[in-house]
Amino acid sequence: MTVLAPLLTPEGRALLEAVRGTAPADELAVATRLRREHPAELVSAAIGQARLRQRAAVKFGAADAERMFFTPNGVEQSTRASVAGHRAERMKALGVTSVADLCCGIGGDAIALARAGIRVLAVDRDPATAEVARANAEALGLSALIEVREADVTEVDTGGYDAVFVDPGRRGGRGRIFDPEAYSPPLSWAVGAALAAPRAALKIAPGVPHEAIPAEAEAEWISDGGDVKEAVLWFGTEPGAVRATLLPGPRTLLGRGLPDPHVRPVGRYLYEPDGAVIRAHLVADVAGELDGGLIDGTIAYVTADTLRPTPYATAYEITDRLPFNVKRLKALLRERGVGILTVKKRGSAVEPEELRKKVLPKGHGPHSATVFLTRVAGAPTMLVGAPAGQGVTAAGAS
Repeated sequence: MTVLAPLLTPEGRALLEAVRGTAPADELAVATRLRREHPAELVSAAIGQARLRQRAAVKFGAADAERMFFTPNGVEQSTRASVAGHRAERMKALGVTSVADLCCGIGGDAIALARAGIRVLAVDRDPATAEVARANAEALGLSALIEVREADVTEVDTGGYDAVFVDPGRRGGRGRIFDPEAYSPPLSWAVGAALAAPRAALKIAPGVPHEAIPAEAEAEWISDGGDVKEAVLWFGTEPGAVRATLLPGPRTLLGRGLPDPHVRPVGRYLYEPDGAVIRAHLVADVAGELDGGLIDGTIAYVTADTLRPTPYATAYEITDRLPFNVKRLKALLRERGVGILTVKKRGSAVEPEELRKKVLPKGHGPHSATVFLTRVAGAPTMLVGAPAGQGVTAAGAS
């Protein structure tokens, strides 16, 4: 009998319902009570699954997570539902009706594809993982569209499918893997499988070097709520295209191949591009949209004299520019009555939390401010201000 099987029995399902929402502090008491009437191993499995479901709610939403099954690695490595949904909708828009999902994991992407009306062959070589994927398809009522197969993905015939989706394993015994050829399977194999299909999408780490991207691929970087989640190589779409997609939305910025922005003096506004924009090397496109420039040739902060709302960057109104000096910053915050300080950095070795403790060990008043630790024309600099439109407490720009 497999690890998951006991939880799929009537007794196991009843236990899962009984422990749903159990707080970590209450687990011991709940387990002790339930073990009086149920096998200890089954109780432990149910509590462990409840704990995983609570963690998974961030990615899948509570409604789905409470019905699904997880492994520790599955929760960690699975695609966030919003990201998987975006990719599935794009597949649908491309006319895809069937997908071979290779390295399917616990089935997060297969679920999103099936919900978009796409038939899915979900493949994983790990028996326990394949079992969980199968249970999830059933739990969400998607078994008619999702076939789960335990197999080595390199031996699966994908010829009968409109598209291939590959999510190679990027973790090993020592943690995250950064070399694409050390993925499981290697990126070169995944690219070969993609080129053999009418359309394909390969999920890769967002930090992949641009020079490692095949000429036949379109590259898309995706962020959700401002956090960069992944990069995707698309085949059968627009070879050479580069885009940044921001969720929720989606809002997509398609690169125009612009040269690097010029460096200019710090203006009234500082724009912090979304991480997906930075990873996609599309800061020049945002700078062009804002009629702005960079504060330093190596720093992805855009500055401009006017405020222009854009979904691709967060705007801050800058009131003070100081050379890096802890005492001066501390005095400035005291003078302005700042009690809440946000510290951001780019191009600085100083740790934000360390600086915050030094300059604001206790609040000085009801106001808030944001300080950017960065470089301006090569010089270590502190820029002080606040999110545009929220009011700037540190008046008197210098």
